[in-house]
Amino acid sequence: MNFIETTLKGSYIIEPKPFVDERGWFARTFCKEEFKQIGHTREWVQMNHSFTTTTGTIRGMHFQNPPFSEIKLVRCISGSVYDVIIDIREDSPTFLQWFSIALSAMNRKMIYIPEGFAHGFQTLSENSELIYHHSEFYKPGVENGILYNDPIVNIQWPLNISTISERDQQHNLITENFIGI
Repeated sequence: MNFIETTLKGSYIIEPKPFVDERGWFARTFCKEEFKQIGHTREWVQMNHSFTTTTGTIRGMHFQNPPFSEIKLVRCISGSVYDVIIDIREDSPTFLQWFSIALSAMNRKMIYIPEGFAHGFQTLSENSELIYHHSEFYKPGVENGILYNDPIVNIQWPLNISTISERDQQHNLITENFIGI
């Protein structure tokens, strides 16, 4: 696997190295030993799978409050998405900056999202599926989010929004999540 650090310290684009032959291809998507090179030593305790039917749908921007912050490893196994992360570590030099990448079944790229980041995506195609690995269990009552169109963060979504859940439309603005902004 190739680990490429993004502009937000601690987050990585991961490119599997497929073995290709006449049958197709095979690729490793996680290896405990290889992930040590980026400092990952936590156990994956939960895996989730999302399916989104409509192009232009936004899901996000989600995170869990400390001390239940989580590391995520996200990959697209069907369709394609515009995946976005926001650095919400108040002591980080990239606090409130965002990074995006197209994840697709075709490019097989993954994104490693450290603790202290909000995450979301917009579907670029119909019937998009994501697999998420989590280092922390989902804890009802500690989930949180940032409004997808917060003007301070100013994410540039590539498509018109077709669908967004009522819950995601009700997330707080940055100024309501972080005092002093």
